[in-house]
Amino acid sequence: MNEQFEIVEDRDDIPSNPTNNPRVADLINARLSRRGFFKGLMATSAVAGAGIATSGMARAQDASTLTFKSIPQKIAKTHAVAEGYDADILIRYGDKVVADAPAFVPGAVDATAQNKQFGYNCDYIGYMPLPVGSDNSEHGLLCVSHEYTNAELMWPGLKDAMGASQEQALHEIAAHGHSIVEVKKTDGKWQVIDGSDYARRISALDTEMVITGPAAGHDRLKTSTDQTGTRVIGTLNNCAGGKTPWGTILIAEENFNGYFGGDIAKTSEERNYKRLGIEPDSWYSWVKYFDRFNVEKEPNEPNKFGWMVEIDPYDPTSTPKKRTALGRFKHEGATVFLNKDNSVVAYSGDDQRFDYLYKFVASKKYNPNDRAANMNILEDGTLYVAKFNEDGTVNWMPLVHGDGPLTAENDFNSQADILIETRRAADLLGATQMDRPEDVEPNPVNGKVYVMLTNNSKRKEPNIVNPRASNIHGHVLELTPPGGMGKDADHTADTFKWDIFLLGGNPANADDRAVYHPGAESWVSCPDNLAIDHKGRLWISTDGAPSSDIPDGMHAADVEGAGRALTKFFFACPEGAEMCGPEFTPDGTTLFVAVQHPADGSTYDEPSTRWPDFQDGVPPRPSVVAITKQGGGEIAS
Repeated sequence: MNEQFEIVEDRDDIPSNPTNNPRVADLINARLSRRGFFKGLMATSAVAGAGIATSGMARAQDASTLTFKSIPQKIAKTHAVAEGYDADILIRYGDKVVADAPAFVPGAVDATAQNKQFGYNCDYIGYMPLPVGSDNSEHGLLCVSHEYTNAELMWPGLKDAMGASQEQALHEIAAHGHSIVEVKKTDGKWQVIDGSDYARRISALDTEMVITGPAAGHDRLKTSTDQTGTRVIGTLNNCAGGKTPWGTILIAEENFNGYFGGDIAKTSEERNYKRLGIEPDSWYSWVKYFDRFNVEKEPNEPNKFGWMVEIDPYDPTSTPKKRTALGRFKHEGATVFLNKDNSVVAYSGDDQRFDYLYKFVASKKYNPNDRAANMNILEDGTLYVAKFNEDGTVNWMPLVHGDGPLTAENDFNSQADILIETRRAADLLGATQMDRPEDVEPNPVNGKVYVMLTNNSKRKEPNIVNPRASNIHGHVLELTPPGGMGKDADHTADTFKWDIFLLGGNPANADDRAVYHPGAESWVSCPDNLAIDHKGRLWISTDGAPSSDIPDGMHAADVEGAGRALTKFFFACPEGAEMCGPEFTPDGTTLFVAVQHPADGSTYDEPSTRWPDFQDGVPPRPSVVAITKQGGGEIAS
C-alpha cells in the first residue's frame, strides 16, 4: 500500500471504523504481559534492546541460513543490493508493452500512448511460467499492477494531482491498472520480449470487466451506463495481489475511495460510503471532468470498486472478473493456499488503521486435471473475518446472511448487501481492529500465515509493545492453523493460534520496544508486502519508514530454527521510493521487485532523484528490478 503524496497521506491516516471492537494492540499488550508467553517469545525471537550489533550478537548471526551480508540502511539517490548480486532495471514507467506502443517521451501528455505503455507506480508482481502449468524459471509472463499516479512527478509545473488538466487526467487513468509482458532470461539477464502475443495493458480507461458472484446484478451496482449491474470499466488503485493454482492472477482494489468526490449525503449510500472514507473532495482532478467519479451524478459507481479482480494472463482476449464473493473493502491483496483436500482458501487484509483481517473459503474444490473447471472457483464461497483472543487463539467468523446480526433488521437484506458493506458486517460481528493489515501470505513450507501490520499512528493508548502510544513502526503476526506443517495444515479450520513474529522499530531506541532475534542485522519499519522463498524464509518489503535516516527496501529472515526473526537487509530503494511486489521465480534464482514513486515528496521540475535513468530532462520512473546472483544460483543460498 502507498502512503501517497502528502494530502492523500493525511486523509488516508484518518480511520473510518466507528466501533469499539477489540483492538489488536490491547490483545498484544495482554498477551505479552502473561509470563508464560513472554518467556516463549524470548526463547524464539528475543528482545533486542541495546542495539543491533554487539560482540555477543555477532555470534548469533551465524544462526541465519541467509548467506548474504546486509547492506547499510542508508538513503541514496540510487538503489543498492547485497554484495554478489546484480539488480537490473527490467521495465520502467512509459516503456513499451504492446507491439505498437510508441517510445516514452518525458513530460508528454498522451493517454492513447500511455494505454499501450507500462503504467505508473508498479506494485504487485506475479511471475507466471510459460507454458501454463510448468515451473519454468527462465521464461514466463510478468504481471504487474499500477497502483496510483504522482502527477507532480509526471509533468512540469504541478504541485499536486488536483492541478492536472483533463488531458492529464485521461493520461493518469490510462496509467492505472495492470501490465502483462513476456520475459525471458538469456545469458543470465532478463529481457522483455518485444511484440509478444501475450502482452497486454489493462487500464481504467477502456478495459471492460465483468462483475461476478453474489453481488452481481444488484440494484446497488446499477449505473446510467450499466443498467445490469454486471459490467464496469477498469480497476483502480491496484496494490498487492496473488496467484491461483489454476494459473490466474488476483489484483486488489485498495484506496478506491480517493478517486470519488461529491456529497455522499445526496446518495442512498451515505452510511456505506462514510465507512469507506469517501469524502466531498477527491484526491484527483478526475472528478472535475468525468461524471463517473462524482457520486452526486453516479451515486452507485463506487460500489463497483473495492473488489478483487481475477485475470487470466495466458489469454490476452479474456475479460477480467471482479469476484464479489471475496468481499468489498480496501483489499491489499489476496493470496491463495491449496489445502491437502484441494479446498481453496484466500487471505486478505483491509489496509486501513483499525480495520480487519479476512479469509475466504471457496465452495468448490480445485481440480488439478481440469483448468477450465477451476476458472470460476472464486465465484462462490464463504467469507470470514478474524477475531483475536487473549489466550492466543483466532476465531474465523463467517459473514453469512441470516447469521447473528447480519439480517434485515440491520439492513442486510441479502448476501449481496453483506458483501457490498463488508466492513459494516464485520463491525457487527465484533471483529478485531488491526493496525493496517496489508499483505497476508500462507507459508507452504511450515503451513503458517504471516500478516504484515504496517503501522497505526492514530492509536492513542500506550502499551508494552508501543509505549509511545503510537505504533509508527508496525509488526508481523504469525498465525498457525491446526493439522500440522506445510500441506498438512488445515486452512479451512475455524480456529487458529496466533503469535508475534517481530515488532518493528529500532532496537537501539529503547522507547521502540522492538522485538527481533538478538543478532538482527537490520531493523524493520512499516512492513508492507512479503514473499516466501521455496525454503520457507520470509522476505519483507517496507513502506513509509517514519525515520528520514533509513530507506525502504527488502529485509529477510528465517521463520524457524536458531535464526528465527534474525533480519537482514538485502535491497535498498532510491530516495523517496517504496518497496513493493517481491516475487521469486519457482527455482528461487531471481527475485523481481517493484520500486514505486522514486523521488516522492518532490516535483518534476526539481526531483530529489532521477532514478533510474539519471538523465537531464528525464523524470524519476517507477520500475521493476530483476535481482540475480552473480555467477548464478539461488538467492540467499
